[in-house]
Amino acid sequence: MRRREFITLLGGAAAAWPLAVRAQQGSQLRRVGVLGYRGETDAEMAARVAAFQKALQELGWSASRNLRVDVRFGTRDDDLREKAKELVALAPDVILAIAPPSAIALLKVTRSVPIVFVAVTDPVGLGIVQSLARPGGNATGFLTAEFAFGAKLLELLKEISPGLRKVIVLTGLDNQSSAPQFATIQAVAPAVGVEVSPLDVKEDGSIQRGISDLARSGNGGLIALRLSEVILQRKLIIKLAAQYRLPAVYPLHVFVADGGLISYGSDLIDQFRRAAAYVDRILNGEKPADLPVQAPTKYELVVNLKTAKALGLTVPQSLLARADEVIE
Repeated sequence: MRRREFITLLGGAAAAWPLAVRAQQGSQLRRVGVLGYRGETDAEMAARVAAFQKALQELGWSASRNLRVDVRFGTRDDDLREKAKELVALAPDVILAIAPPSAIALLKVTRSVPIVFVAVTDPVGLGIVQSLARPGGNATGFLTAEFAFGAKLLELLKEISPGLRKVIVLTGLDNQSSAPQFATIQAVAPAVGVEVSPLDVKEDGSIQRGISDLARSGNGGLIALRLSEVILQRKLIIKLAAQYRLPAVYPLHVFVADGGLISYGSDLIDQFRRAAAYVDRILNGEKPADLPVQAPTKYELVVNLKTAKALGLTVPQSLLARADEVIE
């Protein structure tokens, strides 16, 4: 999706809202920032941001009356830090941080502006909050998944490919959230008769070698962890899984939309809507330190039947019956 199409999809939201409120005066106008890491031209990201803004409107915050929203996306770590500084300089009342890199960048710039984060797996381990129940600082938000979630991914992969014996877990070994996610998969692997090993996605060459070696060994499959590094490499991972005819399970809808086999993960549209409720509470005087970090309440299972056919897999009817979406 091109940048112009992204802005059009947001409709009168992100980029258009500032234009609508330039003439607003007085103390009633509030300001909300949104900071994202890459994804600026991603259709699914556009839909999530639009859902956040629509939820704010439903709570009484209107661009034509009392709110201005400023959206920024960083494409690299240093660029993200500069975008964080830009937003903080605008003196927002609260900032929505999308994914760990955005939350971390903002916390390096401000310890006073309230931050509501979404799509973060381990905010305690990353130092974003002190604890889930009592965040303790200027940030709170919504977990993208709980660590036990990894076991569910392995169970789904085994269900769609019963002969599975070896599984590579695609991860970012430098990411603090990777170890506990991998540990939950490793703990249940013996019970389902599968041997698991991690593969760092830092370098394209290592991904290629690891997946080709797995394919040669036979009866192999892939699990992609919900980490920024893995998400950014999704097109290569999906391409290699197709090339070597390997079943793979992914943590986000976007993987299956791009041609992946199956995904299971929290409903991010729902998470962005819930984030709007936290922003509303902060705009009405509550503090992030008093708002507990919340776990996902809605998960979605998506299956790509076209990909299953190309891999020579028959998707069990029991799995199809549980799917929230089937791509044919």
